[in-house]
Amino acid sequence: MHEPAVPHLAAADPEIAGLVHAEARRQFEKIRLIPSENYVSTAVLEATGTVLTNKYSEGYAGKRYYEGQQVIDPIETIAAERAKALFGADHANVQPYSGSPANLAVYLAFLTPGDTILSMDLPMGGHLTHGSPVSITGKWFRPVHYGVRRETGRVDMDDVREIALRERPKMIIAGGTAIPRTIEFAAFAEIAREVGAILLADMAHIAGLVAGGAHPTPVGHADVVSTTTHKTLRGPRGAMLLSTAEHAKVIDKAVFPGLQGGPHNHTTAAIAVALKEASQPSFKDYAANVVANAQALGEALLERGFDLVSGGTDNHLLLVDLTNKGVTGKIAAKALDAAGVELNFNTVPFDPRRPFDPSGLRLGSPAVTTRGLGAKEMVHIATWIDEAVAVAARAGSLDALVEPEPAGELARIAGEIRELLTGFPMPGYVVQD
Repeated sequence: MHEPAVPHLAAADPEIAGLVHAEARRQFEKIRLIPSENYVSTAVLEATGTVLTNKYSEGYAGKRYYEGQQVIDPIETIAAERAKALFGADHANVQPYSGSPANLAVYLAFLTPGDTILSMDLPMGGHLTHGSPVSITGKWFRPVHYGVRRETGRVDMDDVREIALRERPKMIIAGGTAIPRTIEFAAFAEIAREVGAILLADMAHIAGLVAGGAHPTPVGHADVVSTTTHKTLRGPRGAMLLSTAEHAKVIDKAVFPGLQGGPHNHTTAAIAVALKEASQPSFKDYAANVVANAQALGEALLERGFDLVSGGTDNHLLLVDLTNKGVTGKIAAKALDAAGVELNFNTVPFDPRRPFDPSGLRLGSPAVTTRGLGAKEMVHIATWIDEAVAVAARAGSLDALVEPEPAGELARIAGEIRELLTGFPMPGYVVQD
């Protein structure tokens, strides 16, 4: 059942309480490989469910528009100070509701509609808010994009520099959502200085690795760093902006009153808790293990004939091109979900298929590492992935996955996964006797 217990919720709304318990059990029984998902600690869960949610706090500590901030001000100050200390930043704003508004605040701070931004193309591994045509950032600004080399699957910084010199963007964005290799923040900073651009480093996916010393930091290179507070950082669903002292005021003004009203104080408290956890020596071990597990899983998948974009990973994330397996990413992802492996279908660089039915899968190691799985278990996971993808390829369609033979084979794998995971406790769930 869910932990902490929810007896008052169960009494007031048993239908929703039942779904909460069902989701906790689902998370416990499945191998969760979505790179942007993780398990927060019970302490973080408790912080998000406090009476802090009752309080409005428009403004910043010491400069609020509502009275009664005697408790909220210290909470937000603690969260900001912990963020600055953990990442070595001059300034931290912990109020953004999520990663997308955080990025929008950076645009608001430095750009006007029509300005040129240079970012990684979405199909190559970028993010919607980095100028995708379906995003407001692609409608209000002029995006130009860099990608990866077809032969290597990696960003070529000479290509980035060439585009920057030609297009003269006002902002350059480093980072994305499907990048399995180390992001060269120092090289991006050099190019940004050369063309006079603001450098935004979006480290949403790798913030925990940066905090744990398992990935180079963008702080000291980028003018502004945006990040979510969940994913590898293992905090609640929220976001932060880190900046140099020079840009502190314009960033704060862009967040409030530029984009949003009062911060979510219960989330701010949970962010503070997560930042304290990430400052402990054990978190460095966690970050290193995340990378080691991703690499072990990648090696095991390569041994089973899977095609990995760029040939592997330097971080928490793997991008798999299923073309040689004769199945689409969507069918494979649905089969894997039925088999107890949760990940997402994803475009791969130069993908000939459409985004809602692409050629690839995106998977990562943050959540399974939190539960204590290691290299030995990554081999088991690769075997199950291989078996489920083979079932999906034979089925050939989503409808066929529910037929007796495919469904039975996927159910067998799911049962084996449930048995394995009984030995790995999950924060937020306790097994009832």
